[in-house]
Amino acid sequence: MTDYSADCLIIGAGPAGLGAALYAARDRFKTIILEKFYPGGQILTTDRIENYPGYVNISGPDLVLKMVEQIQSFGAEIKSSQEALHLQRRPDGLIEVRTDRDTYLSRVVILAPGSSYRKLGVPGEEEFRQAGSGVSYCGTCDAPFFKDKVVVAVGGGNTAVEETLHLSKYVRTVYLVHRRSEFRASKILVEELMQKAAQKDSNIRLKLNTILTEIKGSSKVEKVLLKNVQTGQIEELPCDGVFIFVGMVPNTAFLKGFADLTEAGFIRCEPAYLRTAVPGVFAAGDCRIGAAMQLVTAVADGVNAAIWMKHYLRAPQWWHQPLTEALHST
Repeated sequence: MTDYSADCLIIGAGPAGLGAALYAARDRFKTIILEKFYPGGQILTTDRIENYPGYVNISGPDLVLKMVEQIQSFGAEIKSSQEALHLQRRPDGLIEVRTDRDTYLSRVVILAPGSSYRKLGVPGEEEFRQAGSGVSYCGTCDAPFFKDKVVVAVGGGNTAVEETLHLSKYVRTVYLVHRRSEFRASKILVEELMQKAAQKDSNIRLKLNTILTEIKGSSKVEKVLLKNVQTGQIEELPCDGVFIFVGMVPNTAFLKGFADLTEAGFIRCEPAYLRTAVPGVFAAGDCRIGAAMQLVTAVADGVNAAIWMKHYLRAPQWWHQPLTEALHST
């Protein structure tokens, strides 16, 4: 039989990849994680995490350290600074993964490269994001940190509207900035937003036909500059934080021609077992369609992929069973 590098090779050492590695390695499968940069993904830049079970408050780097130590205690190997460049499934069923340094053969591959927040690209955005001083891309994660504060939200899609409604439960005032006069979000969400914004005691303010051009402050966010796209008028708006909801960019460019990707680049997979169109290849976390884009759900995705991996290794024909049959076979 052909020698292989791993039973389970995981691409991406973010929450989904680390969750998968924990279960795979603990089940005594030879487990390797390939990471383009460093373990942790987006949570490395998170100062405070309050919505991960078991921790009232923990920093992103501290949580990553604990997770890495845990998976390594079971024998998982993390290879940092190894970018996956090309994948192919061989006739013998093994998945070949070529990086910028080495080539690996694995019985199973779990794709967990994550995704990145789409940036506005305005002055001050990166500065206050890195400092943890007022720029956020997740209202569900960070709204409680802005209790009774004034914040600005940017965007016009479903996420922007949903997160603005969520923010309104915590903050004193939330200004929703959108470059057009109409929202791209679903009708029911827009109706809910408009109804709430129209109430006399509403804390939601709409800034339509407007773009955010700069985020300003000293050690933290203190104000933003807004520009009306119709009149060109500039407005300076004092605030305590900025939430940017202009989309996600999945880190899946290297999978073109291998995995089935949506137009936006998200990996198509069967939702119950996270099976992709390629036998032996699972998708987990923010890179897949239907992902909740939360730390805890990304970890859960990785865990699920590692659990269902055992069904495939035990009986490869399981991969081709329709979902209704697969449910009864487990």
